[in-house]
Amino acid sequence: MPVKVYKKNDSGRRFASVDTYEDITRFKPEKSLILKPKRRNGRSSSGLITVRHRGGGNRRAYRLVDFRLAKYDIPAEVLSIEYDPNRGARIALVKYGDGVKSYILVPIGLKVGDRIISSKSKVEAKSGNRMPLEFIPVGFVVHNIELQPCKGGQLARGAGNGAQILAVEGKYATLKLPSGETRRVAKECAASIGQLSNPDRNLVRLGKAGRKRHMGWRPEVRGKAMNPVDHPHGGGEGHNPIGMRRPENPWGKPALGVKTRKRKKWSNKMIIKHRK
Repeated sequence: MPVKVYKKNDSGRRFASVDTYEDITRFKPEKSLILKPKRRNGRSSSGLITVRHRGGGNRRAYRLVDFRLAKYDIPAEVLSIEYDPNRGARIALVKYGDGVKSYILVPIGLKVGDRIISSKSKVEAKSGNRMPLEFIPVGFVVHNIELQPCKGGQLARGAGNGAQILAVEGKYATLKLPSGETRRVAKECAASIGQLSNPDRNLVRLGKAGRKRHMGWRPEVRGKAMNPVDHPHGGGEGHNPIGMRRPENPWGKPALGVKTRKRKKWSNKMIIKHRK
């Protein structure tokens, strides 16, 4: 979606930009499809901080987005395009032929009044429709892709993301993911057709610290600015290097660019080409 840049009237606006929200048709969510979970601010069930620098921010309700679309062969009409504070892509409120309402992820080109359908067999290959990978033509871009049949979409769910189908051979379909990784997925897994909406989200610049606080992020202090007792990078006189061969986190573990994927993970055999 287009990004609006303000006049440089002050230091907060000088490098700031905002989303214009031109594609939004409704700003109040469907009450039957929201939850208001208790705010935990990065803490676990025992009250310990497991994600640092979180807290505060505007309150937001969680929209119950349907990643399975398991109401097969029942057409649904798009009632509205809405903003979701919990993700970058837009969501659509759809109403099925039996009267049930649901939220889905919006691909580029889906508009109010359009009709979509989810099926286990072959249906029309248009934006928003969902079917198994074996029935989608090679070369199409898809999103909300399952890793296991009927489990619900897990891949390509971010704003502007989409995976391209390179081939369908034997038991598997070969996909090129947004990260650059090429991998095989069982052809029975379902995917929705189209690239996800709001591809310009990464062009928005917050411009000032206050907008980051509104999103629920608290300030982060550099390790170099701390004392040695508080961080491995701490100590020293003036602006000195960290004094070690690689950066470390506050607990002495390697940080910044270290691979965290397990070397013997079972799904490694599905990866044809690793991401960049």
